[in-house]
Amino acid sequence: MKKGRKITGGMYKANRKKRKCELPGIPRIVKLRKTKGKSLRTLGGNIKRILLSCEEANIISKNHKAKKAKITNVVETPSNRFLARQNILVKGAIIDTELGKARITNRPGQEGCINAILIEDKK
Repeated sequence: MKKGRKITGGMYKANRKKRKCELPGIPRIVKLRKTKGKSLRTLGGNIKRILLSCEEANIISKNHKAKKAKITNVVETPSNRFLARQNILVKGAIIDTELGKARITNRPGQEGCINAILIEDKK
């Protein structure tokens, strides 16, 4: 028989709707533009700082020194190649910065900043 149906052909009925905490959140897309953020109230009354767009990243080099650098371009996104075309910043994306190419190591839409590890040095 078809999925979700009884042997008689009747439909199974859900015993309740989804609760507010079970509903999916709105996807927050972080674009490469002038830095813009927002504060959200989360479960338990906590506040989460999110990013909507950003132009700077905290870059950690091989000698474990952190520097702030301007992002110039999104080179590649392994999770979805179309995100790189639209300059959308996500975890794992390879970005071109003033210091060289770097890989984003955090989730900018969740954490409110962009952290990255340097892959290549510009000489």
